Amino acid sequence: MKNKKSVLSIIAFLFFISTTTFSQSITNRVDSIVNYAMTKFNVAGVSIGIVKDGKIIHAKGYGVKSSKTKSPVDEHTNFAIASNSKAFTTAALALLVEEGKIKWDDKVKDHIPEFKMYNAYVTENFNIQDLLTHRSGLGLGIGDLMFFPDGSDFTIDDLLSSFQHFKPVSAFRTKFDYDNLLYVVAGELIKRVSGMTWEAFIKTRIFEPLQMENSYASLDKIKDQSNLATPHSSESEELQTLPNFQEMINGAAGGIYSNVDDICNWMLLHLNEGRYGTSLEKNLFTEDSQREMWKMHTVMEADRNPRYNPHFEGYGLGWGVSDKLGNMVVQHTGGLPGMLSQTVLIPDLELGIIILTNTSDDGAGLFSSVSQTIVDDFLGMDDFHWIDKYSAYFKQKKEGSDAVTEKVWEIAKNADESKINKDDYIGIYEDPWFGKVEVFKKEEQLWMKSHRSPKLIGTMHFYRANTFAIKWEYRQMNCDAFAMFTLDEEGIAQSIKMKGISPNIDFSFDFHDLNLSRVEEEQD
Repeated sequence: MKNKKSVLSIIAFLFFISTTTFSQSITNRVDSIVNYAMTKFNVAGVSIGIVKDGKIIHAKGYGVKSSKTKSPVDEHTNFAIASNSKAFTTAALALLVEEGKIKWDDKVKDHIPEFKMYNAYVTENFNIQDLLTHRSGLGLGIGDLMFFPDGSDFTIDDLLSSFQHFKPVSAFRTKFDYDNLLYVVAGELIKRVSGMTWEAFIKTRIFEPLQMENSYASLDKIKDQSNLATPHSSESEELQTLPNFQEMINGAAGGIYSNVDDICNWMLLHLNEGRYGTSLEKNLFTEDSQREMWKMHTVMEADRNPRYNPHFEGYGLGWGVSDKLGNMVVQHTGGLPGMLSQTVLIPDLELGIIILTNTSDDGAGLFSSVSQTIVDDFLGMDDFHWIDKYSAYFKQKKEGSDAVTEKVWEIAKNADESKINKDDYIGIYEDPWFGKVEVFKKEEQLWMKSHRSPKLIGTMHFYRANTFAIKWEYRQMNCDAFAMFTLDEEGIAQSIKMKGISPNIDFSFDFHDLNLSRVEEEQD
């Protein structure tokens, strides 16, 4: 008996040593990857978590929470995970499905009677899964201008009434176009069915069971912000700190703040088909619900990169699904001003990776290249030098975009304003879903401002013909825009169409979806 115990002790010790050695090897490798990436991308801080075979094998921070304080990032530092919040919303709905309170194919209007889409057929047939799968027929990011930039006064009633005014770009359920507003509707549906706000539901039904004790469903829930990362922009050569993005109506599309230590528990839950606990003795949701969330509901064109021999790509419920070398990949990214995130799960390898960063622009290059490098390692592939490739790509992309915008402002700078009568453009113009914008004159300079989104105010510079370039006072993201006027027979402006100036403008600045018409003359 003594010898048997000794043998078992030796086996346990050897297992411990091999596991410890493996984890240390992974940590050394990730350290090397991230440290190199941070020399190629201008990023303030990064945090990375990796789970493998049911265990957390890496959870660590790099860089700083703030370029001003220089306080270091650790595994408990909270970042905005942005659109990685969408998977929490779909999990919340799965719980309500399992409780029999809703069905996935329930009509949205049966739970939210005032919900109305762009035609009667779509309104009548729009179901809960349609809220989650980006197949509404509406265009990319449509309506996001109600919440980007933050600080607007739009309400859930405004949002629910907006969809009837949008123009579809494809047939219902035929094409993928990413949508945030419909996830906000999903959050409202959770509130009406459960009797709890989306934030309260996420906290009590997901965070608390999973012991995600330092995760928050909204920024205002974080009472102690001492370990909260500060958003940054790398648009200029020197990092600029940004204020935190203020929450919209609810956080169902992108409101969660979390850290890699907690998100590792979230990834393990999914890799274990909804089970959690020391011995996986508890279930948050069933394997059937897991399959439904990871089933391809909206088909997309597969990546053609022969390196991974891909066969399919699409969108499930809050997750993107694809394959690499025969392995299913489930992933999602997220982005807000100064905050970016990426989650990658490869169930066949029992592998999960979470990357959080507090820097826009260059942060996307970092999380993309670092995640692909780590995935390649676990797939046993050669080093493809992703970091160098992404660095070159992002540099070229920025140079191209900068060249376009610089040319626009050079033309505007040299334009002959004597060709126009500025008074002909002054007035109030209204869009059915965005409300009123005002063109006014201050010290002989034309300005434009939104009545409902106060950060959208800026100077108008004559460009060509009846077009002006608007330089917004809001500089947290690159969102300057063209305003193109139509005139009546007397030369008085009657309507405005808009579009972004930069080729790299974030899709959430959907100026092109506005249809502004003059409604009254300027008022004091």
